Amino acid sequence: MQAGPSMPTRSILQTFVSSNKSDVFKCHSIHENLSVNIPYACSYSNAAKHGGVPHLAIATEQGTVDILNTSKRDDWDVEPQRVTVQPHENGIFDVKWSPSDTLIATASGDHSIRISTLVDGRLLHVLRGHEGTVKSVAWDPTHDGDVLCSGSRDGGICLWDLRVGERGDSGEVMPVLSIAKAHNLQGKMAKPKAPRGKLVPGVPLQSITHLLYTDTHPYGVISSCASEGILHLWDVRLPSSNARPKAKKTAKQLPKPLFSSTDPTTYAGARRGRGITTLALGTGPTTALVFALGIDSRVHTYTLPSLAPLSGHMDSTSALGILDDPHAYSDERMKTNSFYVRMATSPCGRWLATGGAAEGRAYLYDISAAGRAGGHGHSGYGSGVELRGQTGEVGAVDWADGMLATCADDGTVRTWRPDIDVSRRCRDDPREMAWEWAWSTNA
Repeated sequence: MQAGPSMPTRSILQTFVSSNKSDVFKCHSIHENLSVNIPYACSYSNAAKHGGVPHLAIATEQGTVDILNTSKRDDWDVEPQRVTVQPHENGIFDVKWSPSDTLIATASGDHSIRISTLVDGRLLHVLRGHEGTVKSVAWDPTHDGDVLCSGSRDGGICLWDLRVGERGDSGEVMPVLSIAKAHNLQGKMAKPKAPRGKLVPGVPLQSITHLLYTDTHPYGVISSCASEGILHLWDVRLPSSNARPKAKKTAKQLPKPLFSSTDPTTYAGARRGRGITTLALGTGPTTALVFALGIDSRVHTYTLPSLAPLSGHMDSTSALGILDDPHAYSDERMKTNSFYVRMATSPCGRWLATGGAAEGRAYLYDISAAGRAGGHGHSGYGSGVELRGQTGEVGAVDWADGMLATCADDGTVRTWRPDIDVSRRCRDDPREMAWEWAWSTNA
C-alpha cells in the first residue's frame, strides 16, 4: 500500500487495526500434553508482497510449518483451510519462500536446512554442513529454487547449489562453499565477563544471525552477527559449472568480505558493540539502504554498496536524555534485547515493523525519509507507533502488500491492516471496541 506524495505515511500507520475474531490465528501443538506451539519465524510469499493472495508461512518450535491464507474476511467467516507440514523434529528459526513460491526452505536447531515443496509438502532435500543451530537462510533471487545460503550459530556461512552439490553418506546435500568463523576472521574472540562462579548466558559471539542477498552486487550476500553491528558483504559467486564443486574450498579460495566502516551500536561512547538480530533491505524511497535491528533496541541504517552506517555518529542527547540520532529508529518502551525478536520492511519501502521482547508490544516506523539529510526530521526516540494485541514476546514479523503479521509467545499470529473508520471508532469508544478489536497507538 503506497501513500500519496502529500499524505504523511505515519498517519496511515496510526490507523492499523486487527480483529479479535478474524485476524487471529493459533499455532496448534502436535503434542497432546502441550497447548501452545510458539511461532519462531514467519514469511509472506513473494506473490503476497506484490498484491497476490497473502499466503503466510509460520515456522514453530515443534518443527512444523503452517501455510495460512490471511486474506481479509468477515468475523463470521471460517478460517480458510491451512496446510501444515513438518520438515523437522526440532525448532525452526527461519523460513523462506523460493523466488517463484514453489519451495520452502527451513533452518532448524537440528543443524540442517530442509527444502520442501508447496504442492504436497514433500521433503526434497536435506542440507547438512553446519555444526550448530541454523539461524538464517536466504534464496538467491537470480537462481530460482537452485541456490541459497545459510548462517549458523557455529559462526559459519554455507552456500548451497541444489543442482550440483555433493551428497553425503546418507544422501544429504553438502555445501559448495563454507566460510567458518565468518565474523571472526582474525581468530580473536571477545571473552564475556561475569561475576565469579556464574555462567555467561546468551548466543556465542560469532553466531551468524541474518543473511541478505543484495541487488547492488550480482553475487553479494550481507551477513550480521550476534556480537557487534559490523556488517560483512561477501562475494559468493558460484564455482565454475565445468568442474565438480568441492564440499569446502581451501583458505586461499575463500572470499574476502567488505566490512562496515564503523559499528553504529557503539553509540554514546559504549565500549563494546551490540549484536544485530535482523537485516532488511529498503525498496522504493529507501532503495540502497539496509536496516539492522540491534539488541540495543534501535534500528540502524546503512548505505549500499559501501555498508557505511548512517546512524551511530551522534553524540548529543535529546531533552529526555536519550541519544539524538536522526538515522536510528527507537522508542522508550521498545525492547529488543532478545535474539528471537525480528524486524521487516514493507514492500512499498515506506514502513518498518519490529517485534518486542515483552508485554505483547510491536512497533511501526515511517522510514520513507531514511537516508536523507537530517534523517526523519527529528529524534528517532518516541517516533514509533505501537501495536498491542498479544501477550509475551512478539518475535517474528513480516509484511504483505498493505498488511502486517506479528507472531507472539502466546502461540498466536495476528494480522494488521489500515482502516480509518475502525481506528476512529476504537479511539472514540475504546472500552466497547476492545472486545472486538486491537488497534495502533502512539508509543
